[in-house]
Order: sequence, then C-alpha cells, then structure tokens
Amino acid sequence: MAVLISHLGYNKISQMIFEWQAADRTSLMALFIVLEVSLHWFWCLYVWWQQDALNTYVNIHYLYPLWLGISFVGLFFLCMVKGLFHSSNDNEIVLSRWQIALVLVYTAYISTVIVMIGYSSLFAGVSLVGGAMLGMMLIKRRYAWRMFWLHIILMLLAIMSPYFGISLPNLRQLTIIHPMLESHNYLTYNEIMAAENAVAALAFENNVLNWDSISELQRSSAFFWRSTHLYLALPKAIFIVYMFRALLLVLDDSRFETLRHANQDELTQLKNRRYGLKKMKYALATVREYQDLSVMLLDLDWFKQINDNYGHDVGDQVLIEISQTLSQSLTDKTIISRYGGEEFLIVLPDTKHDSAMMIAEQLRLNIAEHVMKIEGLADFNVTASFGLYTLTHEERDCIAQGYKTITQQKTVAQTSPLIKPIATQRAESQIASMQKLPSDICQRLISTADKALYEAKHRGRNQVVSANEMWAKKEGGKQSLYKSR
Repeated sequence: MAVLISHLGYNKISQMIFEWQAADRTSLMALFIVLEVSLHWFWCLYVWWQQDALNTYVNIHYLYPLWLGISFVGLFFLCMVKGLFHSSNDNEIVLSRWQIALVLVYTAYISTVIVMIGYSSLFAGVSLVGGAMLGMMLIKRRYAWRMFWLHIILMLLAIMSPYFGISLPNLRQLTIIHPMLESHNYLTYNEIMAAENAVAALAFENNVLNWDSISELQRSSAFFWRSTHLYLALPKAIFIVYMFRALLLVLDDSRFETLRHANQDELTQLKNRRYGLKKMKYALATVREYQDLSVMLLDLDWFKQINDNYGHDVGDQVLIEISQTLSQSLTDKTIISRYGGEEFLIVLPDTKHDSAMMIAEQLRLNIAEHVMKIEGLADFNVTASFGLYTLTHEERDCIAQGYKTITQQKTVAQTSPLIKPIATQRAESQIASMQKLPSDICQRLISTADKALYEAKHRGRNQVVSANEMWAKKEGGKQSLYKSR
C-alpha cells in the first residue's frame, strides 16, 4: 500500500494503525529505516568529499568499510520494502521471519553506526527509544520489545569494552583534552586517547604543540562531531515526536468515538438509557437545597401500528423526527434520552411541578402538530402520552434523612463495641460528604412517572398525567416514594 511521507498525517496514521495489513505496516517500517540509512549514507559522502579538511579528526580508513556496510544495509531494507509490498498478507510465518530479520539487522546496524561514529547520548537515546516506538506501532510488539533490549545490551557491551582491553573501530580521533584538569570528569574512551592521537597526528605547524593550536583543533573537532550527532539524531527525533503526536490524536479520536457510541443512541442521536440514568444520578447529587427535580416519561401512541402498517423504516423515521422535536423544544440543561423502543426519558433539573406540567403539555402539542412527511406515503401525525413526577425538595430531604438513619443503624450494628465510636464517625463523615439518597432513587422516580404514563394511556392517550396529582387525590395529599418510612 503506497503512502507519501509528506502526507503521513492524522488520517493516514489512523488508517495505518487500524486498517492496514501487517505486511503493509512492516513494509512502512522498512521504508522508514531506508530513510534513516540514507541520512547516514549522505554523511559518509560528505566526509569523503571533504576528507582533506576533515582527516585531522576523522579516521578515513574506517570510513570506507562503514560506507560500504551502510550501502548494503540500505539495499537490504529497500529490497524488503519491495518484497513486502508484493507479498501476501496471509502467510504469517513468512511475515514473522521478515520481521525478525528486520529487527536483528537494524539493531546490529544502528549499534555499529553508534560505535563507529562515536557514542553520543543524544544519538543513542533517539535511536533506542525512537526505534522501539516505531516498532511497537508497525510490527509485532514482542519483536519490538526484544529489539529494544538487544539494543540496550549491545550499547552496554560497547561502552564497557575499553575497560576489558577491547578496542572497537572508531571514526572519531584527535579529541583534545586539557592535560592539566584538576577536577574529576567523565571521559569517554576516545577522549582518554585524545592526547596520544594529537601528538601522533603531526597536524601542527612546524610540528610544534602549542596551546592555541590545541584549542583550535579541540573546537573544530567538537563542533564537527556534535553537528554530526545532531544531524543523525534530530531528523529522527522530530519525525518520532510528530508520529507520536499524530498517534495521540488518533487515540483521542478513538476515545471520543468510543464514548460517543457508548453514550449515544445510534438511531435517534439522543443519549441512550445508560447515559441518561447516569446524568440523572448526577443531577440528583448536585441539586441545590431548595430546588425541585421533575422526571417525565413519554411514549408514542399506537407506534406498533405504524411499524405494522408502514414498515420499520417508517417507524425509525418517526423516532428520528420525534427526537429532533424534543431536542429543539428543550434547553441544553434538560436531560433527554431514549429509554427504550418508542419511550423517552426527560429529566428537568431545578424545575417545579407547575413548570414541568407546562413543559410537558407544550411538548405534547409540538408532537401532535408535527406532520410526518414520508416519501411515497400520505402525510400523517403521531401523538404521545406523558407521565410526570416532581420530586420536591421537602420530599427529598425526608428521603435523605430516612436514608441517613438507616445507614447509621447498619453501621452501628456491624461494628464491635471496641471500635464503634471510630467507625461511626467515619460512616457519618462519608455520609456527610456525599448525597444522602438511596441508590435506587432514580429507578423509583422513573417507576412513579411510569405509573402516571400508564394512567395517561388508560384515560385515552395523547395527554399528560401527573403522579403528584394522582397521589394527592388517592392519599389525601400525602405522597412518598418509600412507603416503608
């Protein structure tokens, strides 16, 4: 699958991670390595071109075998790109072999380059972390993880080798240090050998070793090698950070999509039942002391006949248009969710009973007046029945007080006499810090509104019935969600 590096943005990376086949991702990994190897190849070309000026602090004898090795590795990964591009994604065994070869060759190659060009924490760190990050994205993670550890082991062996008398080939030479250092400094093996190389280089005028020439060579050598390490590390670092940034955008978008599908009803685009109940619990927990909360359930009348007479596609269209009517008629503070089938749950925070009845009546009229225009069918109207219940702040306070008493009694009963005072204080502190309402309060509110909805259906549909008024008539004005109190 072809991809332009310049167009490797958010959408491409998202497609690459979630849609591309394993062989395509491995081919892209090999292509990235080819680009990195190309940077190394052009560095060798520059040193060869400027060898007369650079041979003072670059060992040209080691340049040619390194350049040859870089060329062979570049050709190897270029062939891998082409081979994987034309390979089948079905042969997992062959693909695993390709990935193992990629890991082994790249790890050995990058370790060799780091050793020969001169160890740099910047270059080594970017190669170590960057290679592992790309590998985690594009090949099997266990291979990338092993590549990471193999890289660490090889770097440790290279660093420790001088202490065991092993001299590794190195392009860097003539790194001058001050021979009169009075403080302890961390010096690499190359820097320890620098004074000896300087004397043998015969790079000074009239073969005289003086401080001006030492300082000049030291600055030139340090500038060249630090520039080299920046050249080799920064492009890869910038690219890795860019890829990681794009990956985070992909993850953020995936998280947003996951939450959207988890919380939203796919057909109506309203909140689904689970999320509606969650928001309802939050509204109850954050309602202020003197505020009421109203809950209404609405159910479309004769909806089954619409499905039977016109088909489920028409029924879905009716649900969509009714949902749009509800969204347009209510404020953003209102909690609207599809409770199930043709039933909708509406929660009105800080809304008293009279206001909630007016809102419900207006919604009933809006639905009844809305004309359903279905292509190929005659226009028709639908109606809805409403059941409403308002939890007043007085009733809520009574429920909270009763719940607090029951909770305290349970805490005392379950606590031994020795630790009763501490446990009681802790329980009271926890109760004081949270909303003092039973866990089933939402279901009780909905069940009460559902009884009023059933009564609206019984009275002939297309009307609003209040559970508060029903209780007022049946029980002489007394009402309670929890009869056991």
